[in-house]
Amino acid sequence: DSAMLAIGDILFLVGLTLTIGVSRTVRFFSRPDRIRGIVAFFGGVFLVMIRWPVFGMMAQVYGLIYLFGQFFPIAAESMKDTPVIGDFFRLPQVEQFFATFSGGGSSSRRAPV
Repeated sequence: DSAMLAIGDILFLVGLTLTIGVSRTVRFFSRPDRIRGIVAFFGGVFLVMIRWPVFGMMAQVYGLIYLFGQFFPIAAESMKDTPVIGDFFRLPQVEQFFATFSGGGSSSRRAPV
């Protein structure tokens, strides 16, 4: 249901704002180097709101990967220490997959927000 997706989009933005603060949220979504992801994400939100949920969700997923892609290797590195799924994240194929998201080496890893 597209109404539920639209509510989820609004709650995601509200949750992000409450988590990192208003000024950092505005700064995060106004960076010129991430304009492609910003347009894709908010374009997807708009498409969901006008009841085109499939195309909207595809645009949102692309936008979120573009915006938060730098964070995936950091999260994967943290998941290696968890008891049950840590072995999965230590597999060479999984490590290589998450390494494709990072732009630089391990010294330049920083959360995107």
